[in-house]
Amino acid sequence: MSTPQLVVHHDKELMAQAAAARLITKVVDAQATRGSASVVLTGGRNGNGLLAALASSPARDAVDWSRLDLWWGDERFLPEGDPERNVTQAREALLDAVPLDPARVHAMPASDGRFGDDADAAAAGYAAELASAAGSQEHGPVPTFDVLMLGVGPDTHVASLFPELPAVRETERTVVGVHGAPKPPPTRITLTLTAIRAAREVWLLAAGEDKAKAAALALSGAGEIQAPAAGAYGRRRTLWLLDDAAASELPRELYRPAIA
Repeated sequence: MSTPQLVVHHDKELMAQAAAARLITKVVDAQATRGSASVVLTGGRNGNGLLAALASSPARDAVDWSRLDLWWGDERFLPEGDPERNVTQAREALLDAVPLDPARVHAMPASDGRFGDDADAAAAGYAAELASAAGSQEHGPVPTFDVLMLGVGPDTHVASLFPELPAVRETERTVVGVHGAPKPPPTRITLTLTAIRAAREVWLLAAGEDKAKAAALALSGAGEIQAPAAGAYGRRRTLWLLDDAAASELPRELYRPAIA
């Protein structure tokens, strides 16, 4: 378990730009070291803000997009192309503008896909896809992602792991269906904490006043069942990227301001 590191930016726009720059650097370094890179994307306003900032960054061309594997931390179990799906929003924000290899874009199944409306079967199918991509050097049935990004919800949820629900208690499966989520839509697919913790680095994104209590709770030693964000950490690094509003209830000694 890596100790969380915190970096606080003045506002959400600066946070998105800085996070995009960090991500470009990590991907380029991974590609230089291993030939390819693997990133897990997150949805929501902060995840999509980061992708939009990356799309407008002049440095984006430093990435060899054809050697990048993209996965998702969770997905709303809706029909293909639905505007609420994370992959639809990601395509709009960035993916359609860069030369990705379609075979390396691993979207979670849609509710009108080959698994039909069975979210549990779709989750098992995504778990199998992850397992097939995991090499012999991996630490389990998922690839060792270079960076796994998560938005933090006002209730401390990450991906679609909500406080007290069965998915956050899962310790064996890497992907599960979620039923009765408190945030619409109620049916989702999500990576579990077991899969999340396989990543080299986990980045948690939180911006806005509505995230302040969640950040304070998750970083105060709360348990992962009550505060799922507290259980999200990487093998080598756990990085919280916040803006001033989201960090407003944290003790100042916990973080350092971002360097402009």
